[in-house]
Formats: sequence, structure tokens, C-alpha cells
Amino acid sequence: MRDLVDEAVRRLRVAGVGFEPGLSDQEVDRLQDVLGFEFGPEHRAFLQTGVPTGEPAWPNWRGASLEVLRGRLDWPLESAIFDLRHNDFWPASWGARPDDEAERIQVARYHLALAPRLVPLFSHRYLTADPIYQPSPVFSVYQTDVIYYGATILNWVEKEFEGKKTVEPWPPVIRVPFWSDLAVGAESEDLEGQLTDQPRRH
Repeated sequence: MRDLVDEAVRRLRVAGVGFEPGLSDQEVDRLQDVLGFEFGPEHRAFLQTGVPTGEPAWPNWRGASLEVLRGRLDWPLESAIFDLRHNDFWPASWGARPDDEAERIQVARYHLALAPRLVPLFSHRYLTADPIYQPSPVFSVYQTDVIYYGATILNWVEKEFEGKKTVEPWPPVIRVPFWSDLAVGAESEDLEGQLTDQPRRH
């Protein structure tokens, strides 16, 4: 994991991304305590190697307000609720869709709380916080339009910053419950049970 993170940072520097000194253990612990989450191991290693600069795309973990950071952490869940309210989003794995909107939201929040936590990496790209799913895929999350944007953080750098989006084949992608199912279309009621390992892309 260390080699993967170091190479990702090196390539980002070559691509012109600026970096501040990495977060200290104390800074990481404070962020996690105040915001109620944990960075995944590779995400923590990445930010302790150097903090990328360039708001608003890169989260300003050192200087942004807690409100801004909390909003970015909550984006995947709250945008799913938005799609539930306005675009009839209802994953197959959640069972029968209640007729009452308030009940739908209650059921949705229950299931979303069970999904692995996603933590913002860049723009609307996210890594999972759960150390079980490492190296984490990079997910692009825009409301419930979720796609893989990299099999690992290094693979993501290649595609996002080095223009290698069409390179085949993809490396193996670790399946992250719920988010990977959205990414491959397996949460569609029409595609239930038809999970595929082939990543979707924009």
C-alpha cells in the first residue's frame, strides 16, 4: 500500500498538483473525532504524505470549515436521499418500496447507514473508509450515478490526471457492498442478480 500511495503522489506532482505538508497524527485524529468518521488506511497514508491543494476540487482538510467538510462527507448519502425524493431511486436490495415518502426515507437512511462509509478524495471522487476494502476503488459519486473511476488510487491518477481512461484491461476491482452494486448496475430492479465485474465509465 505504501508504494502505491507514494507513486500516486509522485505522479500527481508530475501532473502539476501542488501539495502542502502532510497531516500530522494529531490533525487526522482531530478531524476524525470532530467529524465522526475514519480515513481508510491508504487515504490516511496519502494525506499524511502530502495534502493536495486546489479548492474546491481537493478537500481542504486543514483549512476548510467543519460545515464544508461535513457536507462533502455527507454528499453520497444525502444525494441518494435527493434521488429518492425526486427521481424515484429505490435499490432492489432495499426490498418493497413503501408508498409513504417519510417511511421510504426512514428505510433508506437505515440501509445507507449500513453501507461502507465513503470519504471525499477529489471533486466527487471518493474512497471507502473501511479497511476491509483496501486498496479501495475510487468511486465517482454524483447523486446515485455511481461509477468506478479507478481500481486503486494509483489507477485513478492514471485515468484522471494522465489521460489513460481507455487503457484496457482494468486491474481487478475490489467489490464494496452497495457502492459497487450501483457502479455496475446491479441495484437496478431490472438487473437484480446480474452483477458483473466490468466497470462502468463516463
